[in-house]
Formats: sequence, structure tokens, C-alpha cells
Amino acid sequence: RAAPSPRMMENTVFMSFTFYSTILILKMYIIAIITGQVRLRKKAFANPEDALRNGGLQYYREDPDVERCRRRAHHNDMENIFPFLFLGAVYSLLDPSPTVARIHFFIFCVGRIIHTIAYLLQLKAPTRSVAYSVAQLPCFSMALQILLATTPYW
Repeated sequence: RAAPSPRMMENTVFMSFTFYSTILILKMYIIAIITGQVRLRKKAFANPEDALRNGGLQYYREDPDVERCRRRAHHNDMENIFPFLFLGAVYSLLDPSPTVARIHFFIFCVGRIIHTIAYLLQLKAPTRSVAYSVAQLPCFSMALQILLATTPYW
């Protein structure tokens, strides 16, 4: 494994991006664990061999609570966190203000955490959609700044 570039480690914006990205990836792992726990509790397995091991083929089925975790919360994370990982990494290379960059990363991270909590706990609308919308603002801001910085190379 190659040692991290000392120059990259000195980039405070990139290190902040790395911190918040890691929090978000850990959050995605936690949702996967929660999904597995809900599957076990609800006895709703995605594969026949798992159902057989846990009581029989009648448990090879879908469950609304499992799907809320798996298909909705986790899938929504993949649709939003993966683009953030690209945008944040490129944005970090543009030498933005460290304070402004941290605000971008923080808002996105907190918005995604609130979005997940709202999804899993079925909080009253519009909590989830507000969290989603707020988290999108820094992504649009970073995307716009990337486009403005790269327009001369088009």
C-alpha cells in the first residue's frame, strides 16, 4: 500500500472532505446492518437459502420495513452520496476557502444523516424532503464552481 502523499495530507480542504465522506460511508454501512437486523426480526429474506436456514421458504419474501431500509434509504444514499464523493474530491482540488468548503461538507453530511433518520423513523413530512433539499444545495454549489473552473478547458 502506497503511503499517502504528504502534499495531499496538507490540503486541509481535502482532509475535511475525507472526514465527512468517511462519516457518510460509515452511515451507509450502518443502514446495511440495520437492514439485516430488520430482515432477521421480520423474517423476510431475499434469498431462498437464507429463508430455509431461518425457518422455511415462507420467509423468502419482501417486507415493507425491510424495503424502507434497503430499497429506499440505502438506495437514496447511493444516488446522493456517490455524486457527492466525486464533486467533493474535485472541488477540494480547486483550492476553495477551507471554511466555505467545510460548511459545504458539513451541510451535506448533516442533511444526509437527518434524511436517513427521517426515513427510518418515518418522521412526519416534510422533514425528509427538507433534509434532502438542504443537502443538495452544497452539491449544486460545488458542481457550479467546478464547471466555472473548468470552462476554459472545454
